[in-house]
Amino acid sequence: MTEVFGQGTGHEQVVFCQDQATGLKAIIGIYSTALGPSLGGTRFYPYESEDAALADVLALSKGMAYKNALAGLDLGGGKAVIIGDPQKHKTEALLRAFGRFVQTLGGRYITACDVGTYVQDMDIVARESEFVTGRSPENGGAGDSSVLTAFGTYQGMRASADAVWGVPDLAGRKVGVAGVGKVGHILVGHLIEAGAQVVITDVSPAAIERTRAAYPGVEVVEDIDALIGTELDVFAPCALGGVLTDETVGLLRSKIVCGAANNQLAHPGVGKQLDDRGILFAPDYLVNAGGVIQVDDERHGFDFARAKRKTTAIFDTTKAVFALAKADGVPPATAADRLAERRMAEVGGLRSILTV
Repeated sequence: MTEVFGQGTGHEQVVFCQDQATGLKAIIGIYSTALGPSLGGTRFYPYESEDAALADVLALSKGMAYKNALAGLDLGGGKAVIIGDPQKHKTEALLRAFGRFVQTLGGRYITACDVGTYVQDMDIVARESEFVTGRSPENGGAGDSSVLTAFGTYQGMRASADAVWGVPDLAGRKVGVAGVGKVGHILVGHLIEAGAQVVITDVSPAAIERTRAAYPGVEVVEDIDALIGTELDVFAPCALGGVLTDETVGLLRSKIVCGAANNQLAHPGVGKQLDDRGILFAPDYLVNAGGVIQVDDERHGFDFARAKRKTTAIFDTTKAVFALAKADGVPPATAADRLAERRMAEVGGLRSILTV
Protein backbone atom coordinates (compact mmCIF):
# COMPACT_ATOMS: atom_id res chain seq x y z
CA MET A 1 0.00 0.00 0.00
CA THR A 2 1.36 3.39 -1.04
CA GLU A 3 0.00 6.62 0.42
CA VAL A 4 0.12 10.06 -1.12
CA PHE A 5 -1.48 13.15 0.33
CA GLY A 6 -3.51 15.72 -1.56
CA GLN A 7 -2.05 15.38 -5.04
CA GLY A 8 -2.57 19.14 -5.25
CA THR A 9 -6.34 18.56 -5.45
CA GLY A 10 -7.34 19.26 -1.86
CA HIS A 11 -7.72 15.58 -0.97
CA GLU A 12 -6.77 14.53 2.54
CA GLN A 13 -5.41 11.17 1.47
CA VAL A 14 -4.98 9.00 -1.62
CA VAL A 15 -4.01 5.36 -1.18
CA PHE A 16 -2.67 3.04 -3.90
CA CYS A 17 -3.34 -0.62 -3.10
CA GLN A 18 -1.72 -3.60 -4.83
CA ASP A 19 -1.76 -7.31 -4.05
CA GLN A 20 0.21 -9.36 -6.54
CA ALA A 21 -1.18 -12.70 -5.38
CA THR A 22 -4.77 -11.78 -6.31
CA GLY A 23 -4.03 -9.24 -9.05
CA LEU A 24 -5.66 -6.43 -7.09
CA LYS A 25 -4.84 -2.91 -8.19
CA ALA A 26 -6.98 -0.31 -6.46
CA ILE A 27 -6.95 3.35 -5.46
CA ILE A 28 -8.84 4.81 -2.49
CA GLY A 29 -9.40 8.56 -2.45
CA ILE A 30 -10.42 10.44 0.70
CA TYR A 31 -11.39 14.01 -0.13
CA SER A 32 -12.68 15.16 3.26
CA THR A 33 -13.53 13.89 6.72
CA ALA A 34 -14.72 17.30 7.96
CA LEU A 35 -18.25 16.02 8.60
CA GLY A 36 -17.36 12.44 9.50
CA PRO A 37 -15.83 9.29 8.00
CA SER A 38 -15.59 9.38 4.23
CA LEU A 39 -18.17 7.17 2.55
CA GLY A 40 -18.40 6.26 -1.11
CA GLY A 41 -18.71 3.19 -3.30
CA THR A 42 -16.11 1.02 -5.00
CA ARG A 43 -16.04 1.16 -8.79
CA PHE A 44 -14.65 -1.92 -10.61
CA TYR A 45 -13.79 -0.79 -14.14
CA PRO A 46 -11.26 -1.60 -16.93
CA TYR A 47 -9.50 1.77 -16.98
CA GLU A 48 -7.15 2.29 -19.89
CA SER A 49 -4.41 3.46 -17.55
CA GLU A 50 -3.60 4.07 -13.90
CA ASP A 51 -3.71 7.81 -14.59
CA ALA A 52 -7.30 7.46 -15.84
CA ALA A 53 -8.24 5.52 -12.72
CA LEU A 54 -6.61 8.14 -10.50
CA ALA A 55 -8.43 10.98 -12.24
CA ASP A 56 -11.72 9.16 -11.76
CA VAL A 57 -11.24 8.41 -8.07
CA LEU A 58 -10.18 12.00 -7.35
CA ALA A 59 -13.26 13.42 -9.07
CA LEU A 60 -15.64 10.85 -7.60
CA SER A 61 -14.38 11.21 -4.02
CA LYS A 62 -14.72 14.99 -4.15
CA GLY A 63 -18.22 14.58 -5.54
CA MET A 64 -19.09 12.27 -2.64
CA ALA A 65 -18.00 14.89 -0.11
CA TYR A 66 -20.34 17.43 -1.69
CA LYS A 67 -23.12 14.86 -2.08
CA ASN A 68 -22.99 13.79 1.56
CA ALA A 69 -22.85 17.37 2.78
CA LEU A 70 -25.81 18.49 0.68
CA ALA A 71 -27.82 15.44 1.76
CA GLY A 72 -27.39 16.53 5.39
CA LEU A 73 -25.36 13.45 6.36
CA ASP A 74 -22.59 13.42 8.94
CA LEU A 75 -20.19 11.91 6.43
CA GLY A 76 -17.15 13.02 4.50
CA GLY A 77 -16.41 12.04 0.93
CA GLY A 78 -14.40 9.10 -0.35
CA LYS A 79 -14.34 6.66 -3.25
CA ALA A 80 -12.43 3.61 -4.39
CA VAL A 81 -11.68 2.19 -7.82
CA ILE A 82 -10.47 -1.30 -8.68
CA ILE A 83 -8.66 -1.45 -12.01
CA GLY A 84 -9.80 -4.36 -14.17
CA ASP A 85 -12.71 -5.96 -15.99
CA PRO A 86 -15.13 -7.22 -13.33
CA GLN A 87 -16.32 -9.96 -15.69
CA LYS A 88 -12.79 -11.34 -15.97
CA HIS A 89 -10.86 -10.28 -12.89
CA LYS A 90 -13.32 -10.22 -9.99
CA THR A 91 -12.67 -13.06 -7.55
CA GLU A 92 -13.38 -13.74 -3.90
CA ALA A 93 -9.66 -13.50 -3.11
CA LEU A 94 -9.31 -10.14 -4.85
CA LEU A 95 -12.33 -8.66 -3.08
CA ARG A 96 -11.10 -9.94 0.28
CA ALA A 97 -7.68 -8.42 -0.39
CA PHE A 98 -9.40 -5.12 -1.10
CA GLY A 99 -11.33 -5.45 2.14
CA ARG A 100 -8.09 -5.79 4.06
CA PHE A 101 -6.83 -2.53 2.59
CA VAL A 102 -10.09 -0.81 3.55
CA GLN A 103 -9.67 -2.14 7.09
CA THR A 104 -6.16 -0.67 7.40
CA LEU A 105 -7.65 2.83 7.10
CA GLY A 106 -9.37 2.32 10.46
CA GLY A 107 -12.75 3.74 9.45
CA ARG A 108 -11.54 6.86 7.68
CA TYR A 109 -13.10 5.31 4.55
CA ILE A 110 -16.34 3.29 4.41
CA THR A 111 -17.08 1.49 1.16
CA ALA A 112 -20.26 0.47 -0.68
CA CYS A 113 -21.43 -0.60 -4.16
CA ASP A 114 -20.80 1.33 -7.36
CA VAL A 115 -20.39 0.55 -11.07
CA GLY A 116 -19.16 -3.03 -11.42
CA THR A 117 -19.77 -4.01 -7.78
CA TYR A 118 -22.87 -5.47 -6.19
CA VAL A 119 -24.39 -6.42 -2.85
CA GLN A 120 -22.84 -9.88 -2.95
CA ASP A 121 -19.42 -8.29 -3.50
CA MET A 122 -19.85 -6.12 -0.41
CA ASP A 123 -20.71 -9.23 1.58
CA ILE A 124 -17.32 -10.63 0.59
CA VAL A 125 -15.44 -7.40 1.33
CA ALA A 126 -17.16 -7.29 4.74
CA ARG A 127 -15.54 -10.62 5.65
CA GLU A 128 -12.27 -8.70 5.91
CA SER A 129 -13.44 -5.23 6.96
CA GLU A 130 -16.00 -3.78 9.33
CA PHE A 131 -16.19 -0.58 7.29
CA VAL A 132 -18.59 -1.78 4.59
CA THR A 133 -22.17 -0.82 3.72
CA GLY A 134 -24.50 -1.93 0.94
CA ARG A 135 -24.48 -5.53 2.18
CA SER A 136 -27.31 -8.00 1.70
CA PRO A 137 -30.21 -8.11 4.16
CA GLU A 138 -29.14 -11.67 5.04
CA ASN A 139 -25.86 -10.21 6.28
CA GLY A 140 -27.35 -7.31 8.18
CA GLY A 141 -27.33 -4.80 5.33
CA ALA A 142 -29.80 -2.68 3.43
CA GLY A 143 -29.48 -4.43 0.08
CA ASP A 144 -29.31 -2.75 -3.30
CA SER A 145 -29.02 1.04 -2.98
CA SER A 146 -30.15 1.50 -6.60
CA VAL A 147 -33.77 1.59 -5.40
CA LEU A 148 -33.43 4.84 -3.47
CA THR A 149 -30.87 6.29 -5.90
CA ALA A 150 -33.54 6.07 -8.61
CA PHE A 151 -36.26 7.34 -6.27
CA GLY A 152 -34.18 10.37 -5.27
CA THR A 153 -33.37 11.15 -8.90
CA TYR A 154 -37.06 11.05 -9.66
CA GLN A 155 -37.72 13.50 -6.81
CA GLY A 156 -35.11 15.84 -8.27
CA MET A 157 -36.77 15.52 -11.65
CA ARG A 158 -40.14 16.44 -10.13
CA ALA A 159 -38.59 19.53 -8.54
CA SER A 160 -37.04 20.45 -11.89
CA ALA A 161 -40.40 20.08 -13.62
CA ASP A 162 -41.93 22.35 -10.99
CA ALA A 163 -39.24 24.98 -11.66
CA VAL A 164 -39.74 24.88 -15.44
CA TRP A 165 -43.47 24.19 -15.90
CA GLY A 166 -44.95 25.16 -12.53
CA VAL A 167 -46.09 21.65 -11.58
CA PRO A 168 -44.03 18.80 -10.07
CA ASP A 169 -45.42 16.34 -12.57
CA LEU A 170 -43.87 14.35 -15.43
CA ALA A 171 -47.18 13.19 -16.95
CA GLY A 172 -47.09 13.63 -20.72
CA ARG A 173 -43.43 14.72 -20.68
CA LYS A 174 -40.86 13.06 -22.93
CA VAL A 175 -37.88 11.82 -20.93
CA GLY A 176 -34.72 10.34 -22.42
CA VAL A 177 -32.84 7.93 -20.15
CA ALA A 178 -29.24 7.20 -21.14
CA GLY A 179 -28.27 4.01 -19.36
CA VAL A 180 -30.83 1.52 -18.06
CA GLY A 181 -28.63 -0.51 -15.74
CA LYS A 182 -29.14 -0.81 -12.00
CA VAL A 183 -30.50 2.72 -11.45
CA GLY A 184 -31.80 3.73 -14.88
CA HIS A 185 -34.04 0.68 -15.13
CA ILE A 186 -35.78 1.55 -11.84
CA LEU A 187 -36.04 5.23 -12.83
CA VAL A 188 -37.85 4.21 -16.01
CA GLY A 189 -40.43 2.47 -13.83
CA HIS A 190 -41.09 5.66 -11.83
CA LEU A 191 -41.46 7.63 -15.06
CA ILE A 192 -43.82 5.16 -16.68
CA GLU A 193 -45.93 5.12 -13.52
CA ALA A 194 -46.03 8.94 -13.62
CA GLY A 195 -47.36 8.88 -17.18
CA ALA A 196 -44.20 10.05 -18.95
CA GLN A 197 -43.17 9.06 -22.45
CA VAL A 198 -39.77 7.37 -22.12
CA VAL A 199 -36.96 6.98 -24.66
CA ILE A 200 -33.96 4.85 -23.70
CA THR A 201 -30.52 3.85 -24.88
CA ASP A 202 -27.74 1.68 -23.45
CA VAL A 203 -24.52 0.07 -24.68
CA SER A 204 -25.80 -3.25 -23.32
CA PRO A 205 -28.39 -5.03 -25.51
CA ALA A 206 -29.34 -7.13 -22.47
CA ALA A 207 -30.17 -4.02 -20.45
CA ILE A 208 -32.30 -2.71 -23.31
CA GLU A 209 -34.20 -5.97 -23.63
CA ARG A 210 -34.77 -6.24 -19.89
CA THR A 211 -36.26 -2.75 -19.82
CA ARG A 212 -38.40 -3.33 -22.90
CA ALA A 213 -39.71 -6.55 -21.40
CA ALA A 214 -40.68 -4.76 -18.19
CA TYR A 215 -42.01 -1.61 -19.91
CA PRO A 216 -43.10 -2.41 -23.48
CA GLY A 217 -44.09 1.20 -24.17
CA VAL A 218 -40.55 2.58 -24.07
CA GLU A 219 -38.93 3.81 -27.27
CA VAL A 220 -35.34 2.79 -28.04
CA VAL A 221 -32.73 4.82 -29.93
CA GLU A 222 -29.41 3.56 -31.23
CA ASP A 223 -26.95 5.38 -28.99
CA ILE A 224 -26.46 8.34 -26.70
CA ASP A 225 -25.71 10.68 -29.60
CA ALA A 226 -29.11 9.87 -31.05
CA LEU A 227 -30.74 10.46 -27.66
CA ILE A 228 -28.99 13.81 -27.23
CA GLY A 229 -30.29 14.83 -30.66
CA THR A 230 -33.87 13.82 -29.81
CA GLU A 231 -36.30 16.56 -28.85
CA LEU A 232 -36.99 15.90 -25.17
CA ASP A 233 -38.45 17.57 -22.13
CA VAL A 234 -35.90 15.91 -19.83
CA PHE A 235 -32.53 14.31 -20.57
CA ALA A 236 -31.50 11.85 -17.83
CA PRO A 237 -27.87 10.63 -17.96
CA CYS A 238 -27.75 7.45 -15.88
CA ALA A 239 -24.56 5.73 -17.05
CA LEU A 240 -20.94 6.90 -16.69
CA GLY A 241 -20.01 10.55 -16.26
CA GLY A 242 -18.64 13.21 -18.58
CA VAL A 243 -21.53 13.04 -21.06
CA LEU A 244 -22.14 16.81 -21.00
CA THR A 245 -19.30 18.35 -22.99
CA ASP A 246 -18.79 21.56 -24.95
CA GLU A 247 -19.95 19.68 -28.04
CA THR A 248 -22.93 17.77 -26.64
CA VAL A 249 -24.40 20.80 -24.86
CA GLY A 250 -24.69 22.51 -28.23
CA LEU A 251 -26.58 19.51 -29.63
CA LEU A 252 -28.85 18.90 -26.64
CA ARG A 253 -32.57 19.40 -27.30
CA SER A 254 -34.17 19.30 -23.87
CA LYS A 255 -35.50 21.73 -21.27
CA ILE A 256 -34.04 19.89 -18.25
CA VAL A 257 -31.02 17.72 -17.51
CA CYS A 258 -31.60 15.52 -14.47
CA GLY A 259 -30.04 12.07 -14.15
CA ALA A 260 -28.34 9.66 -11.78
CA ALA A 261 -24.86 9.51 -13.33
CA ASN A 262 -21.98 10.98 -11.34
CA ASN A 263 -19.85 13.85 -12.69
CA GLN A 264 -22.02 14.57 -15.73
CA LEU A 265 -20.27 17.87 -16.53
CA ALA A 266 -17.01 17.36 -18.43
CA HIS A 267 -15.76 20.56 -16.78
CA PRO A 268 -17.39 23.23 -14.58
CA GLY A 269 -17.86 25.65 -17.48
CA VAL A 270 -20.40 23.29 -19.04
CA GLY A 271 -22.83 24.22 -16.27
CA LYS A 272 -22.76 27.83 -17.40
CA GLN A 273 -23.22 26.79 -21.02
CA LEU A 274 -26.38 24.89 -20.05
CA ASP A 275 -27.57 27.93 -18.12
CA ASP A 276 -26.87 30.23 -21.07
CA ARG A 277 -28.93 27.96 -23.32
CA GLY A 278 -31.85 28.03 -20.90
CA ILE A 279 -31.49 24.35 -19.99
CA LEU A 280 -32.09 23.69 -16.29
CA PHE A 281 -29.42 21.43 -14.82
CA ALA A 282 -30.20 19.52 -11.63
CA PRO A 283 -26.75 18.83 -10.16
CA ASP A 284 -26.04 15.11 -10.26
CA TYR A 285 -24.61 14.77 -6.76
CA LEU A 286 -27.73 16.48 -5.40
CA VAL A 287 -30.38 14.31 -7.03
CA ASN A 288 -28.59 10.94 -6.93
CA ALA A 289 -27.97 11.01 -3.17
CA GLY A 290 -30.68 8.44 -2.37
CA GLY A 291 -28.18 5.60 -2.51
CA VAL A 292 -25.81 7.12 0.00
CA ILE A 293 -28.75 8.05 2.24
CA GLN A 294 -29.71 4.36 2.19
CA VAL A 295 -26.24 3.00 2.98
CA ASP A 296 -25.76 5.61 5.71
CA ASP A 297 -29.02 4.48 7.29
CA GLU A 298 -27.65 0.93 7.26
CA ARG A 299 -24.96 2.07 9.71
CA HIS A 300 -27.68 2.88 12.24
CA GLY A 301 -29.84 -0.25 11.84
CA PHE A 302 -31.55 -0.06 8.47
CA ASP A 303 -35.15 1.07 8.21
CA PHE A 304 -36.33 1.40 4.60
CA ALA A 305 -39.27 3.69 5.41
CA ARG A 306 -36.98 6.06 7.32
CA ALA A 307 -34.42 6.09 4.52
CA LYS A 308 -37.12 6.72 1.93
CA ARG A 309 -38.45 9.68 3.94
CA LYS A 310 -34.96 11.17 4.00
CA THR A 311 -34.63 10.59 0.26
CA THR A 312 -37.95 12.34 -0.42
CA ALA A 313 -36.31 15.50 0.97
CA ILE A 314 -34.21 15.67 -2.22
CA PHE A 315 -37.26 17.35 -3.76
CA ASP A 316 -37.05 20.26 -1.30
CA THR A 317 -33.25 20.48 -1.44
CA THR A 318 -33.38 20.66 -5.24
CA LYS A 319 -35.89 23.49 -5.04
CA ALA A 320 -33.65 25.28 -2.53
CA VAL A 321 -30.68 24.99 -4.88
CA PHE A 322 -32.69 26.44 -7.77
CA ALA A 323 -33.88 29.30 -5.54
CA LEU A 324 -30.31 30.11 -4.47
CA ALA A 325 -29.12 29.95 -8.07
CA LYS A 326 -31.78 32.46 -9.08
CA ALA A 327 -31.07 34.75 -6.13
CA ASP A 328 -27.30 34.74 -6.68
CA GLY A 329 -27.49 34.81 -10.48
CA VAL A 330 -25.38 31.66 -10.85
CA PRO A 331 -25.91 28.23 -12.46
CA PRO A 332 -27.49 25.55 -10.23
CA ALA A 333 -24.22 23.60 -10.09
CA THR A 334 -22.50 26.62 -8.53
CA ALA A 335 -25.37 27.13 -6.07
CA ALA A 336 -25.23 23.47 -5.02
CA ASP A 337 -21.48 23.70 -4.46
CA ARG A 338 -21.96 26.79 -2.29
CA LEU A 339 -24.55 25.08 -0.09
CA ALA A 340 -22.36 21.99 0.33
CA GLU A 341 -19.22 24.01 1.05
CA ARG A 342 -21.10 26.14 3.56
CA ARG A 343 -22.19 23.07 5.53
CA MET A 344 -18.72 21.50 5.43
CA ALA A 345 -17.20 24.74 6.73
CA GLU A 346 -19.82 25.48 9.39
CA VAL A 347 -20.44 22.01 10.77
CA GLY A 348 -16.90 20.79 10.14
CA GLY A 349 -15.65 23.76 12.15
CA LEU A 350 -17.33 22.34 15.26
CA ARG A 351 -14.56 19.77 15.43
CA SER A 352 -12.31 22.46 16.81
CA ILE A 353 -14.51 22.43 19.95
CA LEU A 354 -13.16 19.84 22.37
CA THR A 355 -15.80 17.61 23.96
CA VAL A 356 -15.34 15.10 26.74
